[in-house]
Amino acid sequence: MKIREQLEQSLTRFNELEAMMSDPQILAGESGNMAMIMREHGGLSKAANKYRRYKKINDEIKGLAPMLESADADERSMAEEESGQLKIDRDKIWDELLELSVGGEDANRTRCVLEIRAGTGGEEAALFARDLFEMYRRYAETKSWKVEIMDSSVSERGGFKEIILSIEGDGAYRELQFESGGHRVQRVPETEAQGRIHTSAATVAVMPEPEDIEIDLKPEDYRLDKFCASGPGGQHVNKTESAIRLTHLETGIVVQCQDEKSQHKNLAKAIRVLKTRLYEAKRETERKERSKERMSLIGSGDRSERIRTYNFPQNRFTDHRINLTLYKLDQIIAGNLQPVSEACLEYERSMLRDHEND
Repeated sequence: MKIREQLEQSLTRFNELEAMMSDPQILAGESGNMAMIMREHGGLSKAANKYRRYKKINDEIKGLAPMLESADADERSMAEEESGQLKIDRDKIWDELLELSVGGEDANRTRCVLEIRAGTGGEEAALFARDLFEMYRRYAETKSWKVEIMDSSVSERGGFKEIILSIEGDGAYRELQFESGGHRVQRVPETEAQGRIHTSAATVAVMPEPEDIEIDLKPEDYRLDKFCASGPGGQHVNKTESAIRLTHLETGIVVQCQDEKSQHKNLAKAIRVLKTRLYEAKRETERKERSKERMSLIGSGDRSERIRTYNFPQNRFTDHRINLTLYKLDQIIAGNLQPVSEACLEYERSMLRDHEND
């Protein structure tokens, strides 16, 4: 889908939400529904209002066409000057819209779910997964994003077999979407006594979190299992059934949450993660249907694809998709992901421009 079509769809949805917000029946309904409508409206507002302005300027330029052909020299001169300024304004707004469109129809969502899983490498892979978690957490702090742990599974040495995060804030999904894929680390592990360099891996998946009204999930759509939370070495063990496992009956997707002591809170988190995974499955189906229109693999989210190498002995960071190599791994792993994020965004911008000019 080209950017203009995507913007038209967003503006149509934005107009629908504005109508809902002034509908007396909806205003008199449950406050939670209005809150969701307002949140979705807010997420679309920046791009929708800019596109409205872009279309208005386009109409004004077209309206000047008769004056540009006028026999009156003064009238023609005034029209040329006004039209020239309007075209400058229009081009500036289009560049801003292009920037907002990096990442597709979900680019401007403010919430996403980030999953990190240890891959090959045993305990060292789990420790690397912990390092990735710390890297994203510190980066989120610099952006003033809110980070919430939805679920985690801790290894014996304090690494993560798996950790699921919810991240919320302006630009969160737009920037983090490029983290999806396989991450490989080359270093001397804490578990290595001989000082030999090992290679291990972790996978990352970043998924936009949908609004509640976008995914219709009823209790009869999933099986709910309750169990006692557990942790390594007998730690964090609950004697009450506070942990929750949801199995979506149609797709077989399984989600569990046990980090909270409250069963109710774990259920709420599990439902959010399940909705996110269902939305991601829907998006993946749509992506396959229009695969010929895919501009790049940079945001594909394919976890089987190795996207990054973190080489500690050489202090080298490499993103294999965009041929980016930085000898600043110590800074990046400490949370300074901005240079990487900007490089990925610029790569995607160039692909968008090429696609629009096809």
